[in-house]
Amino acid sequence: MNSETLTIRQATRADVPLVLSFVNDLAEYEKLSHLVAATEEVIAEELFGPTSHTEVLLGHSGTEPVAFAVYFHNFSTFLGKKGLYLEDLYVRPAYRRRGFGRAMLLQVARIAAERNCGRLEWSVLDWNEPAIFFYETLGATIMHEWKLVRVTGEALKKLAQMK
Repeated sequence: MNSETLTIRQATRADVPLVLSFVNDLAEYEKLSHLVAATEEVIAEELFGPTSHTEVLLGHSGTEPVAFAVYFHNFSTFLGKKGLYLEDLYVRPAYRRRGFGRAMLLQVARIAAERNCGRLEWSVLDWNEPAIFFYETLGATIMHEWKLVRVTGEALKKLAQMK
C-alpha cells in the first residue's frame, strides 16, 4: 500500500470524537497521556469554534481513519511573513511505513505554499529518531541550537500575575 491510497480532508465539528481519539493515541505514543486534559467539548470549541485559527486534516485509508495533522498560522518577524506551525502529525501504528505520514506532511506543506507562508515548522521529541530521520530525508533542518520554552498550569498563572 502507498500514499496514493490515502484520502486527506479537512476535519469538521462532526469529527470531534475522532480528533480526540487521535490526540489520545499520540499522547500514548509520546508517553504523555498523563498531560491530556482535552475533552470533546474543549476540542469542539477550540478547534471548530468561531474564534478558532487552528485546522485539522484527517487521513483515511478506505473508510479507516489512519492519520491526523493539526496546524495553525504563526508569524516570522525576521521574514515578515506568516508561517504554518504543525502542532501534531500522527499515523496509527498499523498504518506506518506506507507513505501516509509523508502524504500528510506534504499536504500541510502544500497548504503553506498556497498561502504564501515563509516557513513550515514543527517540533520533534529528541528520542524519536525514526521521525527525525524521516523529516531530514524530506529536507527539514533540525534546529539543535533552539530549545522549546513552555510555561503552563500554575506557573503560567503565577507568571501572569507578576508585576
